[in-house]
Amino acid sequence: MPEVSRFYGIVIRIFWGDHPPPHFHAAYGGEEARFDIRTLSAIGGRLPPRAMGLVTEWATRHQNELLECWERGSRMEDPGKIAPLD
Repeated sequence: MPEVSRFYGIVIRIFWGDHPPPHFHAAYGGEEARFDIRTLSAIGGRLPPRAMGLVTEWATRHQNELLECWERGSRMEDPGKIAPLD
């Protein structure tokens, strides 16, 4: 699963050819959650509250880029990279 971004120990990934809805995976401290790219809500798993907030802030800033990465990944192409949260 390609890594799209990494910040504050949080790793963001998008699977190649993954199932709808468009989503990404965020992992931190041995836990993982999935986030719907269109709504930016968690749709599975869990992260600590602080990590959830950071992921949501990052995803809000990069929502259009995330959709582009999802589209590339769904075509089995490298989804690319997105800048980390600064």
